[in-house]
Amino acid sequence: MELIWKHATELLLLLFLIITFIQSSLDKVLDWKGNLSWLKGHFSKTPFRNSVPFLLGSIMITELLAGILCSFGFYLLCATGGTSVALWGAIVSCMALLMLFLGQRVAKDYDGARTIAIYFVPAVFLVFLLQGGQA
Repeated sequence: MELIWKHATELLLLLFLIITFIQSSLDKVLDWKGNLSWLKGHFSKTPFRNSVPFLLGSIMITELLAGILCSFGFYLLCATGGTSVALWGAIVSCMALLMLFLGQRVAKDYDGARTIAIYFVPAVFLVFLLQGGQA
């Protein structure tokens, strides 16, 4: 229980990322056709227009990996105080958000890009916090 109190901020941020990326990746798996259809329209006038299925698969895998790493990192942080897996989860989360941010910028969806930037702040803060725990 002491580890939970000691790492409350990190655990809360990990939960935020777990919810974000597990839900998002599962949505892509469960509604592949709907997501693909919407994204083809979204990127129809961009250099990404012919790569949408590949890019959707790439972001889905990255988001799923981020969610899994954050989940396992959450468990290890609670059980042992170890931060390495949680740090990798936070870094992969940041990479997923940067991929999404690039897509929104290329599509000139500046409101969407702003939303991604809001998610990026707590993710980067988590990286900062977890780096302090590395030996």
